Amino acid sequence: MTSEYRPQPKSLTDLFVSFTLLALQGFGGVLAVVQRELVERKRWLSNEEFVEEWAVAQIMPGPNVVNLALMLGARSFGLPGALAALAGILTVPLVLVLLLALAYTQYAGLPEVAGALRGMGAVAAGLILATGLKLMSALRKNPLGISLCAVLGLACFAGIALLRWPLVYVAAPLGAAACLTAYRKLQP
Repeated sequence: MTSEYRPQPKSLTDLFVSFTLLALQGFGGVLAVVQRELVERKRWLSNEEFVEEWAVAQIMPGPNVVNLALMLGARSFGLPGALAALAGILTVPLVLVLLLALAYTQYAGLPEVAGALRGMGAVAAGLILATGLKLMSALRKNPLGISLCAVLGLACFAGIALLRWPLVYVAAPLGAAACLTAYRKLQP
């Protein structure tokens, strides 16, 4: 079995700088930015690997992108790599968010600020939708197949967005059903 060559982070500094730049691009929604940077630009992951890693990052406690940074950093350089990626993803954005919080306390009542925040929310939703559409090609290799993945995705959307059920009541049974089905399909 041959695997294609995939570039890896060159150093702890490369990890730190890469995740710092990634974090600075991702206000309001990082999925699109993370996918573009790690899959298309840096090529540290394939689309399929990204989907798998992102799925694991989502089920772990904490922010998805922080979990992904920890996993990729640890895979590349062990504990020092995990810490470098974590510092990269959190340090500069933390400082910026604190500065923005100070500014927001001064200007929160302005209608322009409220309008800007609504506009940023719409852009973030569009980025997430576009990334989801871009990553659908990875489902061709998924053991569940595109049809079943679509049914599970629509059921999840219906439960959370339309019926307003708590995430755990929707994700737990659908996730369990998907895992069981994939396990059965992967059996020899």
